[in-house]
Amino acid sequence: MTNRPMTLSEHVDALFCDSIESIESARKTLTDEVSEAATVLANALEDNHKILVCGNGGSACDSLHFSGELLNKFRRIRRPLAAVSLAADVSTLTSIANDEGYDSVFAKQVEALAQPGDILVVITTSGNSASILRAVKEAQARRIRCIALNGRDGGALSIALSGQDIDIVVRQELTARIQEVHGIIIHTFCELIDNQLFGEI
Repeated sequence: MTNRPMTLSEHVDALFCDSIESIESARKTLTDEVSEAATVLANALEDNHKILVCGNGGSACDSLHFSGELLNKFRRIRRPLAAVSLAADVSTLTSIANDEGYDSVFAKQVEALAQPGDILVVITTSGNSASILRAVKEAQARRIRCIALNGRDGGALSIALSGQDIDIVVRQELTARIQEVHGIIIHTFCELIDNQLFGEI
């Protein structure tokens, strides 16, 4: 008996099942960290501090997504919440990368923008991005608390984070699965922040 190749429909079904399994695994292991992080974010915003967010590649898009949901709205019309994606400004990113090297693109913005009480959210699927590690180091030097949406085994980032920081590690190997869970966590943050600040819908 020979193994026939999967049909396209079977392949789609297999990908959906793989994603569901990774989400279910995260649900079982990460709810406490996600809840704690959402509370930290909501408290900072309630006290008129801001959220700085950064990431590379697909994680840069996630940082834009998160800041956009906070600045505009998630599920309700409400006042804008202070959030800045450090991946948004092409002129700033490219000038820093050109003059000082790409590793500094987020750290230099943290140096310029972060104020006491602000929160830095870093998004990475590997935990080993030098630009993310530099940003965290700069934030820690300024006593800015960090929340990491991390992946795989946590990488160097899990080691670099301090006791006051929150490390949410999606323990999957495939980048796509990690990013899918990160997307759910970002939406969960938005829901819980809105509920804490404005009441449940």
